[in-house]
Amino acid sequence: MIKNILLQASRSYNPYVPPQTYLWGAGRVSHGELANGETLFLPAQVGTLTDWSIVSSQGNRVMAIKTDGTLWGWGENSIGSLGDGTTGSKSSPVQIGSLTDWQHASAGGSRTFAIKTDGTLWAWGNNGTWLGDGTNVNKSSPIQIGALTNWEYVSAGVNHTMAIKTDGTLWAWGNNSGGELGDGTRTEKTSPVQIGALTNWQQVYASSVHTMAIKTDGTLWGWGNASSGMLGDGTVVNKSSPVQIGALTNWKYVSAGTNHTMAIKTDGTLWVWGSNTQGSLGDGTGVSKSSPIQLGTSTDWGYDAVNLVNLRITGVSFGSIAIKNDGTLWSWGSADATRNVARCHAYSSPIQISNISAISSMGSGENSSMVIKTDGTLWGWGRNSQGELGDGTTVIKTSPIQIGSLTNWKYITMGTIITMAIKTDGTLWGWGSNNAGALGDGTLVAKSSPVQIGALTDWKEVTTTNSRTFAIKTDGTLWAWGNNTGGRLGDGTVVSTSSPIQIGSLTNWKYISQGTNFVMSIKTDGTLWGWGTNSNGQLGDGTVLARSSPVQIGALTNWKYVSAGSSYTMAIKTDGTLWAWGQNGQGLLGDGTGVSKSSPIQIGALTDWKSVKAGASHTIAIKTDGTVWVWGSNSFGGLGDGTTVTRSSPVQIGALTTWASGSTLINSSLFLTQEF
Repeated sequence: MIKNILLQASRSYNPYVPPQTYLWGAGRVSHGELANGETLFLPAQVGTLTDWSIVSSQGNRVMAIKTDGTLWGWGENSIGSLGDGTTGSKSSPVQIGSLTDWQHASAGGSRTFAIKTDGTLWAWGNNGTWLGDGTNVNKSSPIQIGALTNWEYVSAGVNHTMAIKTDGTLWAWGNNSGGELGDGTRTEKTSPVQIGALTNWQQVYASSVHTMAIKTDGTLWGWGNASSGMLGDGTVVNKSSPVQIGALTNWKYVSAGTNHTMAIKTDGTLWVWGSNTQGSLGDGTGVSKSSPIQLGTSTDWGYDAVNLVNLRITGVSFGSIAIKNDGTLWSWGSADATRNVARCHAYSSPIQISNISAISSMGSGENSSMVIKTDGTLWGWGRNSQGELGDGTTVIKTSPIQIGSLTNWKYITMGTIITMAIKTDGTLWGWGSNNAGALGDGTLVAKSSPVQIGALTDWKEVTTTNSRTFAIKTDGTLWAWGNNTGGRLGDGTVVSTSSPIQIGSLTNWKYISQGTNFVMSIKTDGTLWGWGTNSNGQLGDGTVLARSSPVQIGALTNWKYVSAGSSYTMAIKTDGTLWAWGQNGQGLLGDGTGVSKSSPIQIGALTDWKSVKAGASHTIAIKTDGTVWVWGSNSFGGLGDGTTVTRSSPVQIGALTTWASGSTLINSSLFLTQEF
C-alpha cells in the first residue's frame, strides 16, 4: 500500500469514463487535454508492482522506496539527481544501488535527500552548496551528510532543505535569500544548522521560498517569503525566524506550494491561504488570502493514503491536489500554469477526479469535452470560451455539468471550440464558435446555448472542425457548410456558406471524416472518396492536387472505415487489412519508412484490424482481439510505450485485450477499455 505520495509535476484533464471502463493516458499533457489532470497526467499505472511504499516527485523526476527498503528513481537526470551514478535520464524505474535500508526520500529542485533506517542522512544531485556536505560539487550517487544517526524526517525545497531529528530539533541548510531557513538571517548555509533550541518540532515542509511547520502541541508556524500571503500570518512581510500562525493548537498537516499553502486540522477540515492565481486556493475566487480560510465544510480531508500537495510545473505552482479519507482524489487550480494559459484548464473550486458513467456518445474539443449518457442527458466540462459547452455561459467548467434537462440527445461531436449534436428525433443542433458560419444557422454569431439548425428531422451523422461542418442525412445525402477556402466543402466552388448546402445529388453517403483542410468519406457501396487539400497526397488519388469536389479513390468497393488526420489518412477494409497514405514524417503511416505516399498502401499483412484513429502526429489502432497498437511521433511519450522513441511501425501497448477505442491528442493519447 502506498503510504506517502508526493505529486508535484502532474498535468492532465479527464474526458469520460463509463462504468467498468477505464481511461488511461500517456504522454505530455501540457494543456490539460486528457482530463483533470491536463499534463494533471491522467492516472496511469506505472508497471504492475504492488510494493511501493513512499513516492516523492519534483519537476520531471520521481524517487520511490519499496516495502523491501530498496530505493528507485526515474525521469530527468542531467545533474545526477536520480543517484544511480549516471547523468542519463530514465523512462522506467531503476534501482539506486542495492541497499535495502532506505526509510524516507524527498525530491527537491534538482537534488534528492533520503534517510536510512539507521538514522543517517544522504544526498545527491545538484550541489550549488545545497546538499549540505559543505561543498559545491555535484553528486550523482548518494553521499552521507555528516555522521549523525538521529535524522527522522527531511523535506527538500527548490533550493533549501529542512529536517527534523529524533530529538525534535529542527535543522536547515541551503539558500536563504528570503529567510526560508528560519535562523534569523538571510545567509546561505552549506551544512545543516539548528534552528533555535526547541525540541518539539513534529513536521516541516520546505517549499520554493518559504517554510511551514507544525509542533507537537499542534501549533502552526511559518517563515521565509510572504509576498503572496503564503505564511498565513495576515501580512505580506517576509520573516527570517519562525512565527506562529494564529493561536490554534489543532493543526495536523501542512503542505506549501510555490505561492500558496494548505493545511488540515485534526477535525478533518481543509484550510488554504496565499496566492490565488488560477484559482489555486480552490475557494471559487481569484482573491489571494494572507490568513487561513476554510475550504468548504467537509471534515473528511486526510493524508494517510496520499499526501495533500500542490501541483508544481517548472517551479511555478498554481494548482492543488488532495485526497479525502474515503479515498477520493480532488484537484483545483491551473493544470499548466507556466505554459499558454489560454489553452489550459483552470479550476477555481475542488473537483473530484472521478468517472462519469453510462456514456453513449462523446466528443472532445481543444480544451473541453461533451458526453451523452445512456439516459439521453447531455453533459460537458472544460474550457468554454465560445460557449462550446452550451450551458448559456462562457465560463469554464471544472467538472461535468448537465446541459439543460432534455433526455433525447443521441449523438455529439466537437471541433476546436464548436459543438454539433443530433437528437433522437433527428433534429440537428449546434453551439459555440460560429467561424465562417460553421454552426449552419445562417449567421456568423457564436452561440452559448444549443440552437436548432433548420427544421429538418432526418439528420443521421455530423462532423465538425473549427470552421466547417459536414453531415449525412438518413436518405444518404451529403451536406456541408462553413469555410470553403480551397473548395473544401466539396461543392465545386470556393464560396463559404453559413447554412447547409447539399454536396452533389447522390444518396449513398455512409461515413465521413475530416482532417486538416481535407475530407475523406465512404459510401454505402464501399467506395472511398476524398476532397480538399492534397499537398501531401492525403486524399490518396495518386496526385498532390487539391480537389474542390469529391473524387473516388481507386475503384475498390471494400472500404469499411476511414480516419483523416493532420495531413495523412488511415483506413480499414472489410477484410480487416490496414491501409495508409499521405504525409509520413515520423512514421505516421506505420509502413516502417518516412516516405510519403499519394496512394493507399497496405500496412503489414494482418487481417485483424478493427478501428484506427489518425491524429496530428501519431496513430492509434485496435485489433479484433482487443489489443491496442500505436506508431508515429513519441517526443513526449504520447504513444504510451514507456519511451520517447518515435515508431514507424505499429507497436503493441501492454498486454491488455479489453481496449474498446482510442483517441489521439497533439502529443498524447487517450485509451478506453471495457471490462466485460
